[in-house]
Amino acid sequence: MARSKATEKSKTKTTVGSEKSKAEAKTPRAKKSAKSLPTEDEIRKKAQEIYNERVSKGEHGTAEEDWIKAEKFLKG
Repeated sequence: MARSKATEKSKTKTTVGSEKSKAEAKTPRAKKSAKSLPTEDEIRKKAQEIYNERVSKGEHGTAEEDWIKAEKFLKG
């Protein structure tokens, strides 16, 4: 019986270790996503580009629409 308990413990350690590895692998992705979010200044610059392009084409629109398009573009 002592051998079976030792075997059970080693299986438990392996499982726990595997779960930690999976959790650690997910963490950098979450941090990476947070870093890739555009700043307000970046959104403002892109919205200005969208506005300039829209006006040069003679298209109608609003600053809010330009801002939303810029956010969507930068966030991917």
